Amino acid sequence: MTVLSGTLEFATTSDTDVLDVTSEAAEFVQASQIRDGVLVAFTPGATAGITTIEFESGALSDFKRALEAVAPRDQEYEHNQRWGDGNGYSHVRAALIGPSLTVPIRDGRLDLGTWQQIVLCDFDNRPRRRCLTLQVLGV
Repeated sequence: MTVLSGTLEFATTSDTDVLDVTSEAAEFVQASQIRDGVLVAFTPGATAGITTIEFESGALSDFKRALEAVAPRDQEYEHNQRWGDGNGYSHVRAALIGPSLTVPIRDGRLDLGTWQQIVLCDFDNRPRRRCLTLQVLGV
């Protein structure tokens, strides 16, 4: 079994920035020369998450609207009262989406669906530099 790790960095904007990181993840897998295994993608931080979605404007708009319905920006959050940074909704959204994703690798490629992309989501209320830790395990 081989384990390879790497880190990518991205500049994000504010207000639920969603970045398609599929090509970067696929390039990492290809460079690893792993034929069968898994890719684990993890984003450190309490206001970011990673998931999959069809990366097109309609699905992205629906995704953002759903997050706004579940964890609205203008709702009262105890986190905001304690810290005064106004990003309580960001922490809730990140907790719901989660900080990691596992994708199978088959025949040296990510085993994603036809319309499925890997997305890094920054929910914070200000621009950030986000890291994405990638780890490939396999043979």
